Parts: sequence; structure tokens; C-alpha cells
Amino acid sequence: MAFSKTYDGDAPVRINKWLGQSGVCSRREADALIADGLVSVDGEVVADAGRKLEPGQTLTLSDRATAQLAEGVTIVMHKPMGYVSGQPEPNKLPAVRLVTDNNRVGEGVTPADEVSLPPIGRLDEDSRGLLLLSSDGVVAKAVIGPESDLDKEYLVRVTGDITEKKLKILRHGLMLDGRQLKPAYVSRMESFRLKFILREGRNRQIRRMCEMVDLEVVDLIRIRIGPLKLDNLPEGKWRMLTPEERAALVG
Repeated sequence: MAFSKTYDGDAPVRINKWLGQSGVCSRREADALIADGLVSVDGEVVADAGRKLEPGQTLTLSDRATAQLAEGVTIVMHKPMGYVSGQPEPNKLPAVRLVTDNNRVGEGVTPADEVSLPPIGRLDEDSRGLLLLSSDGVVAKAVIGPESDLDKEYLVRVTGDITEKKLKILRHGLMLDGRQLKPAYVSRMESFRLKFILREGRNRQIRRMCEMVDLEVVDLIRIRIGPLKLDNLPEGKWRMLTPEERAALVG
């Protein structure tokens, strides 16, 4: 079904910017739709990616455009401990098993069992928190693609002696698998609780970083991926990613 919306702003605005701000799609997606001739204004197909929308004009996305935007599905989940993110080994529980009607929060249709929902970024079996499962390639590229600059935030409870020297090493001084880690934001929240903000995701990175300074992780929860926050989503529950959240993730 085609999408139509009348612009009610006070000043002209670029079409791609308005579509992004409206949560319809990202600016890059809007440019691609315009290039394919799938966007029209007041019945006239838009040919110029830089065209501005005037107040009172009506923009329409064709049936093909809306179908392209609807192809991908993204699940926002609060993964509990004891579930693995991706394809499980024998006797392991995949997080996608939690995507049921009973566990859904808010509106939306539960994806059918045959829909492939690979994880976007890992979250270890013994960790909990924000996990994305998605068939949306644009979202996946934005979150874990080679050019992604989205940071991830974790709250980590540890045992051991936390010192300023150890915090400094965690921030700037470690190598994993023979490669220097990107600088990390690490701060002390409480006596034995740390906040990590990372811009990369090596295998069991935080646990291995802590081990290298004689700290043991006893609880790890991811609370944010870029602009997307876990907030109060209950553990073991899931919801659909909103159009506004998708637009914020993919830029």
C-alpha cells in the first residue's frame, strides 16, 4: 500500500531529511528510493535527490517503496542469561525461542517460525540485556557493519580490587588477540560496579579485559546500542523496533 503524507511545516525542507525526521526511512534510503523513481510530490515523480518539499505539498511513496521498507523485521529483546544469541550448539537455547506471543510487549505481529532473525551483534550466554534480532540488512549494517560508529553501553559487576591504575589500563592499555583495542570509556559506578562504553565487539571482550587486570565479571548487562536503550523492557520479553528507532539507528 502506498504511503502519503502532507508536509505541514513552515519552511521548505529536503525530502530525504523530512522522511528521516518522520521515522519513515533513513536519509540514505530516501535517496535510493528517489533514484529509483519511487517518490512523488503532488503526483509528480521526484527526480532530484536535493529537491525540497514545500509547505502543504503531499509526498507519496509507491507500493514498491513501502514494500521495500517493510521487508526487514527487527526485534528488540531483553535477553536473559542462559540463552545464546546465534545458532546454538547441542543443548543450548537460542534467544529467538523467546520470540512468542506471550513474551511480546506492545503492538505488532509475532514473526512466523520460518522467518530468519539472526542476531545483530553477540551477547554471550552468561550475559543479559539488549539484543537485536533482525532480517533488516540496513539495520545490521548500521549496527555491526565495518563503517559503524555506534557505541554500546554495559553495566558490569565485578569482584576484585578496583584501582584507578586498573581503570586507566582498561580505558587505553590492552590488546586482545594480538590487536590493540580501541579506547574505551570505563568509569566506576558503585563499589563493585563499572560502566563500559565500547565501539567494538570482540569475543567476550569485557570479561577478557577485566581478567587482564585481575577483576572477575559476575554480572554483565548491555543497556544501550547507539541511540537505542533497553529502558524498562522486562527480562525475557521483546518488542518491535519502531520506525523512529530504526531511523535513528541507520542515520
